[in-house]
Amino acid sequence: MLLNQLKYFVAVVENNSFTEAASRLYVSQSAVSQQIQVLEETLGVVLLTRQHRRFQLTPAGNHFYQRSKMILAQVDEMTKETITIGTNEEVELKIGYLRVYGGQELHEAITQFSEIYPEITLSVINGTHEELYHEIINDRVDIILSDQRRAFSDECVNFELVKSPMYVEISKRHPLSETNILTLKMLENTPCILIAANEQKAVEEEYYKNTLGFSGHFIFAENLEAGRLLVAANQGFLPIESVGTLAPVTSRVKRLPLYRTEQPIIRNYCAFWMKRTANYYIEEFALILQKLLQKDATL
Repeated sequence: MLLNQLKYFVAVVENNSFTEAASRLYVSQSAVSQQIQVLEETLGVVLLTRQHRRFQLTPAGNHFYQRSKMILAQVDEMTKETITIGTNEEVELKIGYLRVYGGQELHEAITQFSEIYPEITLSVINGTHEELYHEIINDRVDIILSDQRRAFSDECVNFELVKSPMYVEISKRHPLSETNILTLKMLENTPCILIAANEQKAVEEEYYKNTLGFSGHFIFAENLEAGRLLVAANQGFLPIESVGTLAPVTSRVKRLPLYRTEQPIIRNYCAFWMKRTANYYIEEFALILQKLLQKDATL
């Protein structure tokens, strides 16, 4: 089976015409018809049922069409990547992650990926969910690790990594640190520390208040380290993105699971990338990270 036969078949289906497909491919109509006939003979099945100048896909033909599109896309992607590597053009993978993320698996995924693909340059940024969202839709990063806050977009690959319970960090000087779990109701009189830049404060507060159900007073820190310093000073509690294995807290801080009422708050964490910029390296990195996160989630 030749690659051209797949191209001809896909072109005929997508143009709904042998004549139009031949025109798009810059070949004769007879060449297209002949190659599809050879293809059907090779497979031993009918792909198209012809009636005068019209045709319909058989179930086998529809399956072959869908798979052919995937194969052609993969071949095109592989060709571009091979040319890039062969011409020594630098390939960069730009990764974005949540500013409040403190797990270890992202670092391990970066290490593993770099060992497998040393020719790829990696760059990493962090931000809030909204900051990362704008980075990815404007093609300033290739892949982001973030929580799911909006409906999945058809323009993105929405690659689910892991579902994890939510935690908060609170000073051991706070009376609530003596409990085994914390609920939103228990925390309503304690300031909630959020990590966000000035321009993102209102968005983060709105999400935690109206979507997750947090209440009371909010205070802000620029980064995770600054937020944890506020916790150590007993200025409030800090919600933590528990994606994977978290580093131990200090002796003056306690990390506790957060419940809405009787059930833990569960967050869905995903890797997102735009379909228009998808490539093999993005998918490989996402798979490495997913494997690490799901492995630790089962321990």
